[in-house]
Amino acid sequence: MAESSIRENLAEIKERIRAACNKSGRSPEDVTLIAVSKTKPNDAIIEACIAGQLHFGENRMQELQDKMESIELPGIKWHMIGTMQSNKIKYIADRVDWIHSVSKKKYLDEIEKRAVSADRTINALIQVNISGEDQKSGCEIDALEGILTHAKDLSHVKICGLMGMATFTDNPEDVREEFALLRTTMESHQYLNGGNIQLEELSMGMSGDFEVAIEEGSTMVRVGSAIFGSRNYG
Repeated sequence: MAESSIRENLAEIKERIRAACNKSGRSPEDVTLIAVSKTKPNDAIIEACIAGQLHFGENRMQELQDKMESIELPGIKWHMIGTMQSNKIKYIADRVDWIHSVSKKKYLDEIEKRAVSADRTINALIQVNISGEDQKSGCEIDALEGILTHAKDLSHVKICGLMGMATFTDNPEDVREEFALLRTTMESHQYLNGGNIQLEELSMGMSGDFEVAIEEGSTMVRVGSAIFGSRNYG
């Protein structure tokens, strides 16, 4: 998949999002496409921006920092979707728009501290382990209430919803229940809404399974290889 086909790839993904929304009686306007640009050069991101893509996700905090500093385009939005490191939050807090991978109270406290210093509010999602795999990040469902209650005392972090990573599989239907679990988990915690907690967003679904995720209620899909092509890790 050549970089020169990024525009075509985006158009195809958006059409698939439309079809999945139509199938489940939803509006495509309710689903945000996040182009996962990890390991990809700045030129690829700029090409995607020119094609109309504004939301970009990065997995590594250092790479996100470098790209935010290098690419300044009108309307661009940056999402941190990878593993959190408390000691590096300070490097992204002045520019990042969304942090998807918050799984502990200590991360919330550090984001709050840095957001206060930058005089801005950062949108955050609580990552929940929906696959049951030890290697997957995310809090356990029974810890979610405590994390959300802790977040109520924060003034510069807005908790907008939940994020989950499904089991890697060749058959998207195999993970439908995991996506449904994240949706019902958010529904069951609506009683905590108020102030800076507004549980509305569900970040779930990647290149291989985003259509099933949309059918199960996803509002943010994280798509990388289907847009930018396969990655070379060297």
